[in-house]
Amino acid sequence: MQKHIYDITGMTCNGCRSMVERKLNEIPDATVQVDLAHATAEISSAQHIALEDLQSKLDELGGQYGIHTHGKGQYAPQKTIEDIPVSPSSQYICPMFCEGHEKIYGDKGRCPVCNMFLMPIETVDFTAKTYHLAPDASKAGKYYCPMMCEGDKVYDDFGSCPVCGMNLEKIPETTFKVTFSCPMHPEITSDKPGVCTICGMDLVANQPIDEKDTVYLDWKKKFIFSALFALPVFILSMGDMLPGQPISKFVPAHINGWLQLLMTLPVVFYTGWTFFVRGWNSFKTWNLNMFSLIALGTAAAFLFSLVALLYPEILPAEMRGHHGQIHLYFESVVVILTLVILGQLMEAKAHSKTNSAIKELIKLAPAEAIWIHEGKEERVAVSDIQKGYMLRVRPGDKVPIDGIVTQGDTSIDESMITGESLPIAKTIGDSVIGGTINGNQSFEMKAEKVGNETVLAQIIHLVNEASRSQAPIQKLTDKVSRIFVPAVIAIAILTFVLWWWLAHDNNLSYAITNALSVLIIACPCALGLATPMSVMVSIGKGAKNGILIKKAEALEQLHKAAILVVDKTGTVTEGKPAVTAFKGSEKFSDKDVLQFAASINRHSSHPLAQAIVNKANEENLTAIDVTKFENLAGKGVAAQIFHLKAALGNQQLMDDLNVYIEPTIAEEIELLQSTGSSVSFLSIDKQYAGYIAIKDKIKSNAKDIIQQLQQENIKVWMLTGDNALTAKAVAEEIHIDNYKAKLLPENKLQIVKTLQDEGKIVAMAGDGINDAPALAQANIGIAMGNGTDVAIESADITLLKGDLKGVSKALRLSHLMMQNIKQNLTFAFLYNVIGIPLAAGILYPSFGLLMSPMIAAAAMSLSSVSVIANSLRLNIKKL
Repeated sequence: MQKHIYDITGMTCNGCRSMVERKLNEIPDATVQVDLAHATAEISSAQHIALEDLQSKLDELGGQYGIHTHGKGQYAPQKTIEDIPVSPSSQYICPMFCEGHEKIYGDKGRCPVCNMFLMPIETVDFTAKTYHLAPDASKAGKYYCPMMCEGDKVYDDFGSCPVCGMNLEKIPETTFKVTFSCPMHPEITSDKPGVCTICGMDLVANQPIDEKDTVYLDWKKKFIFSALFALPVFILSMGDMLPGQPISKFVPAHINGWLQLLMTLPVVFYTGWTFFVRGWNSFKTWNLNMFSLIALGTAAAFLFSLVALLYPEILPAEMRGHHGQIHLYFESVVVILTLVILGQLMEAKAHSKTNSAIKELIKLAPAEAIWIHEGKEERVAVSDIQKGYMLRVRPGDKVPIDGIVTQGDTSIDESMITGESLPIAKTIGDSVIGGTINGNQSFEMKAEKVGNETVLAQIIHLVNEASRSQAPIQKLTDKVSRIFVPAVIAIAILTFVLWWWLAHDNNLSYAITNALSVLIIACPCALGLATPMSVMVSIGKGAKNGILIKKAEALEQLHKAAILVVDKTGTVTEGKPAVTAFKGSEKFSDKDVLQFAASINRHSSHPLAQAIVNKANEENLTAIDVTKFENLAGKGVAAQIFHLKAALGNQQLMDDLNVYIEPTIAEEIELLQSTGSSVSFLSIDKQYAGYIAIKDKIKSNAKDIIQQLQQENIKVWMLTGDNALTAKAVAEEIHIDNYKAKLLPENKLQIVKTLQDEGKIVAMAGDGINDAPALAQANIGIAMGNGTDVAIESADITLLKGDLKGVSKALRLSHLMMQNIKQNLTFAFLYNVIGIPLAAGILYPSFGLLMSPMIAAAAMSLSSVSVIANSLRLNIKKL
């Protein structure tokens, strides 16, 4: 057995590697292993195979792959990443470009996304036109396959998927290009705010123009063109079925066929040619799909009609009609292709609708802002704003970018982001979101997030990513489709053989007609669209209702959830606690305790910390400088005030510091906790100094939502880091039987794991940093949109409004999506189970009924349109 290693060019993804390996393994007595990372093929064979023969085999894939001698064609040990000679200053990149062309690493290793070896940049082809999506919104404007045949692979230009032949879809842009012009002199334009060079007026932003949907418009043009030719061909072919045979009176029979051919040619070789290309590619790569059947059926009908028109004498006499003419199938060809184009047109329109919510969100962003720079106010394009810019927002203006209020009070309409109908009061220190509308007060703000970091950009990115993610149920339909197409071809051949063998009259005519009908009606368009259409519409529906879904898998699994784990603060409660009591010890007064606690907490964003700071401000207490601040996760905080070592936190922190609390004080605290208050203890130099009681109001609809979920057989668990008495009070008020208190982040994580080990599907809803590990571990992580960035990044679903009602809505959306997918799949399967036997002529022996290829094409297109229409019904469902 000889082994040789060759270099392979033209591979850009694992799909390419798989096709090259499969094609080379077709060579008799050859065993081939292709390595994508090193672009090599190791070929083992009993006898040496000529390089020309190998290249000839690869040319069957379309000519884009090349094979070249490696190491003079002699066997050599396969290289690893360590064997490649590099200079000491080499940098490395993933050859799959998983994180784009710009992500460079300083050392060897594996890609954190695809786990492939990182390659020295001097060995990587940077001209490759395809690469994998980076985990940001920077790939907007690229094209991807809606069937996700090659995962997240994207293309620079519009075309067809090389695997399944579907139209590539464009990833929506995250911003619109805005220009500025003079209202008096429109010819004066600029890409930034400024003044007119003619009259001196301020340039105003033009309304952003949404780019044309080129895919939809292209199919629309082809459909109109095809219909204009298909209609006269249909009339010429079928017109004599009317009383009096009107067509024969005006068009002689010997001219009729040539007219049909003349008007069929533009449809076959222009508007419908793409289907033959897709079908040919599917057979070359053996990735059989619906276009395999379309191309095979229409090509057979066209070639048969062409032969019958040019050489009618070679066909048997039984195929001739009453006037001695052989029936031509040109009308079937043009009508089938026109109906398929209509299906593509409907599909393109549906895909376009799913992006409408994204495009509306993009338009929310204003074009310009007022920059406070060196004591002056200056108009600046939003795209030029950088972190740290101080901006002024006037009454009625849109907030230009995400940031925090630094001066002034106002109320802001955030309904377009959160769904909250009432304006939200904002004061110094509060965050504001770009695109929301300011009320009747002016305020100043500091830009905190720009570009792809803003809420709007993240929403767009999440919806884009989720709409391209593949639900697990889609894997089933993919497997079925791979088996389905060869099975249909086999049935069509069997139909031809049986009719040719069993029919007494016109057996060849019947055999051809029924075989064509089987190929056409069995087109798996409906099967292929069943899942992705429902997923895309559901994710768009969720976005409009403040439910952002990162992965379709999460939405599919949500309806199976048996347990919902919720955090207390910010999830069940409002997350806006207020101090209800504060008390010092013999050594420290009540206000000393409050002042010390507020001083330690003044730089913290935790709701309990803010409540203490707010109370100190109400009491007009001045903050004291602290040093050596330390955050003790799940326990509290510590710092040094002057020469004193202060610690503020829960009972566990006091236990760790061995702080003694008198029984009378403990009873007092226990009583406060039993009413739902959280108590923070203050120790100074490990001596008890006092306590602060804080109560967080339970959200108004929490009790009703919890009861509703429990009625749907979902068990609700509450996990909190708060003390047991407070947790018990809250749990009893909202009727939660299962709760755990005094939990650290790792404790929450472990409880989720334990529930999963029992075979339960666990959903987790939380908003804090301490919830992030459990959110990541849960089968479905649900983050409150008003929570921390870490929690949101760790979750699969984000609720913009930060309300438990969003959990109920997401659950209903999951049920609706799965119900819709099952309806689509059931319809697609039943359609084929019923349609294929009818097309094969099963009713002919009993009822004398046959299905023409044209009726089969209409039924096939109707099935696809029905699946699309059924998916779009989700838009009218109420969550």
